Amino acid sequence: MVAELTAVRHGQSVANVAFPAARAAGRLDAGVSGRDADVELTALGCAQAAALGRALAADPPIIQPPEIVVCSPYLRARRTYGIAAEAAARGGLALPEPLIDDRLVDRLMGRFELMTRAAIEARFPAEAERRRTAGQWDYRPPGGENFPDIARRLGSLLADLHRDHADRRVLIVAHDAVVVMLRQLVEGLSYDELGRIAAEGGIRNAGITRFTRTGDQLTLTEFNTATHLAGVIAQERLD
Repeated sequence: MVAELTAVRHGQSVANVAFPAARAAGRLDAGVSGRDADVELTALGCAQAAALGRALAADPPIIQPPEIVVCSPYLRARRTYGIAAEAAARGGLALPEPLIDDRLVDRLMGRFELMTRAAIEARFPAEAERRRTAGQWDYRPPGGENFPDIARRLGSLLADLHRDHADRRVLIVAHDAVVVMLRQLVEGLSYDELGRIAAEGGIRNAGITRFTRTGDQLTLTEFNTATHLAGVIAQERLD
């Protein structure tokens, strides 16, 4: 098994701001176009990523430096790690080049990619009703994934990490859905327990969740740590 598995959500993205704003204003369109894979970080997200890098290079570091890094192919995740690695290098720590793995993508929403919940309700009422019937965890949008689908691809990834990187510290940089489902896979949590995590605020941008090996299993050591983000502001310079 890996010695330690740390999962970090990407920094704040444009969509992380636009979708709550659209919901609060009652708008159907969040104003985010293109592909979900290409959504950029905000200025605050860039600053969060830099703070993560500084925390990794600190004395003592927020976690022991990773030996292997595996990153989602989505721009916001790759950019988060790139900025963190640059900030860590300025602090004297050389982080590994990331491995990019498609199994770490965010939840695939298929036909409804980058659509607001309100827009789906208005334009596809039958699908909205199907979601209510299936429940948030089991509902699979047309051409997309439900959460058991995510668990299957992450289970495959974990098996490969244990086989290929045994006894090493692994850092994953990905998305909130990935962090949540890693907890289910590692800890055997129920969907009710996952729902309570979501109700308590979900996964923080650039937050740290860490599992360490205890005997022949991984154990949750910390969840959603964000102490390294205290005082981070969007105007922070990255050079």
